[in-house]
Amino acid sequence: MRLSTRLAAATAAVLLAAGGLTGCSLVADGGSSSSGERGGDSAGAAAEGGKPGFDNAGEPVTKGTFDSPIAPGAKVDIAIMGLKARGRLATLTTQFTPRIPPGGETNPNPYELNGRNGLGTSLIDPVNLKRYVVVKDSGGKELETHDIFTHIANNQTGHFAFTFAAPPEDVRAVDVQIGSWPTFRNIPIER
Repeated sequence: MRLSTRLAAATAAVLLAAGGLTGCSLVADGGSSSSGERGGDSAGAAAEGGKPGFDNAGEPVTKGTFDSPIAPGAKVDIAIMGLKARGRLATLTTQFTPRIPPGGETNPNPYELNGRNGLGTSLIDPVNLKRYVVVKDSGGKELETHDIFTHIANNQTGHFAFTFAAPPEDVRAVDVQIGSWPTFRNIPIER
């Protein structure tokens, strides 16, 4: 056997043994569904078993169409897809759809749609009279989709997420402020 063939065989054997020791399967089970769950397990059972999943946005909780200062006659559709608390964090998922007349910007970002101002997205807690701002990671970076570097093609939908400290359990809904647009009221917190 040549050295490269022996090396490849030895590497495969080590990986196979490591996979067996950690409980990893090298063969797909074929029972996965597109929702990230297996074989009809509920999301709660999947979480208890440590299986990964994802947020399925579905239909918006609420949406609105607002003027945008990016160009005369420009509008932006903003949809609140959901606010989900998990542990000590809550994630707000949204969609932005720019509606800019012909001859205007064709690939704007939310910063431009908001008149070249940051979005400053926040949750307003009417029960405890608190404003929640986007949390930062250990490097000081806000946990949100970047409002300058993330562009959206005109008349197409862009998805944006913002992470906050979760309001207390007794708070069932909050108001959401995004940019200079009107406040979205009474957005339910899914727990």
